[in-house]
Amino acid sequence: MKKLLLLALFVLGSVYTYAQTEDELKAAKANKSDSIAAIQGRVDAIQAQIDALPGWKVGAFGTIGGSFSGFNNWYAQASPNNSAGTIGFTVNGFANRDEPKYFWRNALTLNLNWVKFDDKDDPNDQKGFRQATDVFNLSSLYGRKLSEKFAISGLMEYRTTILSNFNDPGYLDLGVGATWTPVKDLYVVIHPLNYNFVFSSTDAIFESSLGAKIVADYSKEFGAVKFRTNMSVFQSYKSSNLSNWTWTNSFSYTLWKMIGLGFDFGLRKNKQEALNYSVNTLGNTTDTFDTVNNDLQTYWTLGLSYKF
Repeated sequence: MKKLLLLALFVLGSVYTYAQTEDELKAAKANKSDSIAAIQGRVDAIQAQIDALPGWKVGAFGTIGGSFSGFNNWYAQASPNNSAGTIGFTVNGFANRDEPKYFWRNALTLNLNWVKFDDKDDPNDQKGFRQATDVFNLSSLYGRKLSEKFAISGLMEYRTTILSNFNDPGYLDLGVGATWTPVKDLYVVIHPLNYNFVFSSTDAIFESSLGAKIVADYSKEFGAVKFRTNMSVFQSYKSSNLSNWTWTNSFSYTLWKMIGLGFDFGLRKNKQEALNYSVNTLGNTTDTFDTVNNDLQTYWTLGLSYKF
């Protein structure tokens, strides 16, 4: 009985000591966490002061995605012998300068993606990688400030594909108007005088025109999360058939140093592109602007992200 009593006291003492030690360690950890948070707060405050200084601010972030697979005699699927893969990347670069009397914002968006599906039992299929996504957008906005939130501005924006059909079609917007910056990371461009130059070998479908340009761009970084969203709209004064809009979004979450997870997606409506695809690719030669299905265009990319 004495041995059992001593054993019970020993166990209770060990549990008490462990609980006391655990509480002390948790308290010490809480103090260290508070200290780290205070230090990070001071670092963030200094970084905010650096970001507010005049001069060029240059950077980039994006997404890299890819997957590869191979099957041999996998009879449960339609093509039991095949190899497949996807590779792609996005780049969101910027070079901005903000001075007391003017600003100059430059941005580049690039999204390229390739896919491969090689059916080893079909000697006539395409074995190599082929283009899947092809997006290129370059813009430059200059403004002379009238106040802290308003400026007279000029915008150049160029959009095309670069892997194939470069500049066919290509879109170049040149316009003047005003820019509103209600908060630091958001700017809204309203240019009632804008000419949309369209470059294409299919002049019967694509046409340049005068219209209004509206752009809204917001980029922000919250700790490990960084995102950018951009809406670009052209409203033709000649015909709504010549109008178009594009909305792109990029998100990245940093896991370690400059590496993390990224997600990009984009939406677009362009009736000229829809008619050109229907007539010259699908062969629907009787289609017109009044009969073509102007479906919503979309793309997305998910993979590893980077920033620098």
